[in-house]
Amino acid sequence: MARQPHAILLKFPGTNCDAETARALEAVGFTSEILPTSQLGPDSLENADLLMLSGGFSYGDYVMAGRLAQLRVEERLSASLHGFVAEGGFVLGVCNGFQILTKLGLLPAGSLIENTSGRFICRWTRLQVKNRDAAPLTYLPDTFELPIAHAEGRFVAAEGMAEEYFKDGLVTLTYIDDVNGSDHQIAGLQNLEGNVFGLMPHPERFLYRQHHYDPDWKAPANDHWGWGYHFFRGIYDHVTGAKVFESCTTTEPSSSG
Repeated sequence: MARQPHAILLKFPGTNCDAETARALEAVGFTSEILPTSQLGPDSLENADLLMLSGGFSYGDYVMAGRLAQLRVEERLSASLHGFVAEGGFVLGVCNGFQILTKLGLLPAGSLIENTSGRFICRWTRLQVKNRDAAPLTYLPDTFELPIAHAEGRFVAAEGMAEEYFKDGLVTLTYIDDVNGSDHQIAGLQNLEGNVFGLMPHPERFLYRQHHYDPDWKAPANDHWGWGYHFFRGIYDHVTGAKVFESCTTTEPSSSG
């Protein structure tokens, strides 16, 4: 029997989405290990296929979102993280994890700063797929919904850089509505190689159909999964080299009522 792919989920003080993310990863076929950063060492990624930086408020975001976590990762993992990425290991950062990845320099240059409203935003938002080849988006429709929950989710880059990111296929997702003031409404990015992916919305919070705010929301396959399951399934198939089947729909199924 083939070995199941293994996911390491880093846990910083303040991380609060690790358990539900582990549940989502296990639902699509990963084994998972939540690893406090106090236990990190140079060999921590040796058996990992996926490195996961979950959402939350690492170190309380007291300095700036993700900054102290960045320093901790660099101290504990150092060259092994860059080696993991160079060898094709997949790295995913959600919300605070996205903020950390930008500070680690593993994603296109830019920062995630305070929302233009100056407030914490917690709501569902509509998203547009911008790069169909991005592994996590393989089984998602062109437009779909996920929840967001952030105070520093506005992506900004140097003048003219965001346009280049679109041209190079590095922008993976955009908000359909301007929810936080991000440059060109960018919601997700990946690296050139496609094995480091960050996004502000929370796919782990829409694992099951019942997680949707509309009780009449219908899954496209008429099953019990939400869009988060299909997001993580795309990563699983990328990591395992599983055969990709055609996406079942190109638009979000409309909710009744």
